[in-house]
Amino acid sequence: MYLELLTPDKKLFSGDAEYVDVPGEAGRTGVLKNHAPLISALKAGKVKVRDMAKKEHFFEIKGGIMEVRNDKVIVLAE
Repeated sequence: MYLELLTPDKKLFSGDAEYVDVPGEAGRTGVLKNHAPLISALKAGKVKVRDMAKKEHFFEIKGGIMEVRNDKVIVLAE
């Protein structure tokens, strides 16, 4: 799936990802390929991204929103 992780200032990650884990308002949410469409509010915490080479990346956010649709994940974070 394709992931874009954006803040108002910069793009933190853009590219193919195997797995994305975000701090949702109702708890942690993990996203894999072919995930059902979803829109979720995010709270402060760490976003974990596993890229296609199995390398893990971690990004600290203060909140935001995530949309999952058609194998594309967009995270708009503070």
